[in-house]
Amino acid sequence: MATLSIRIPKEEPLAYILCAARVLLIALPLAVLLPLHLLWQLLKQPSPWAMLYLRIVSRVLGARVKVHGKRLRKNVFFVANHISWHDIPILGGITGTAFVAQDGVRKWPVVGWLAAQNRTIFVSRTEKQNVAGQVSELRDAIAENWSVTLFPEGTTSDGRGLLPFKPSLFATLAPPPKPMLIQPVLLDFGAAGPDIAWLGEETGGESAWRAFTRPGSYIVDVHFLEPFDPSTLADRKEVCAEARQRILSAMA
Repeated sequence: MATLSIRIPKEEPLAYILCAARVLLIALPLAVLLPLHLLWQLLKQPSPWAMLYLRIVSRVLGARVKVHGKRLRKNVFFVANHISWHDIPILGGITGTAFVAQDGVRKWPVVGWLAAQNRTIFVSRTEKQNVAGQVSELRDAIAENWSVTLFPEGTTSDGRGLLPFKPSLFATLAPPPKPMLIQPVLLDFGAAGPDIAWLGEETGGESAWRAFTRPGSYIVDVHFLEPFDPSTLADRKEVCAEARQRILSAMA
């Protein structure tokens, strides 16, 4: 899912009008909030502006978010299932979290730069020898008191099941660099899941086109599940298995 090439299909004129309206509604707040965010960063102050902007983006794209459970606000590592890039503005708009993303996202025009401004931690799927360095970067981010979100499936699904989790980056939390909890999160798009999901050979541009031209809105239930202490488990495989089992149980 690293490519952002665009092959836009022929659509009715209304699709182009809807797309243009949404682009405008996303671009105008960015023009106001991005300078504020950069100023807060320059002053080394916690910025609320990225969180607000992501909330606006998710709303413009049709998400009507319902939050269930009590989310932790500090010393937390969120672990969530992954449907599509919609997950980013939805979760980011609720929590203000930083994300772990594949390094291909860094090269996307505009999006890659904006992701970096939100403290995204880019990791490589292919450079196995660099796992230790990536784990070290994650540990540094956690030590600086960021909240971080990991999508450990490593790819996207249609939301109707849960793919195997990749345990490598859970090494960050076995043991964690400071006392903290893991909070599993279930994103439930309901009947809209298969339509929202980014699957198969679809490019990033095609997925974005579908999102920007999709009429109406959709409900997404975000369940913050019971957190657990990773330091009580033996190794990264146990931490990974525990997080997956909790999300799987919530799906059931």
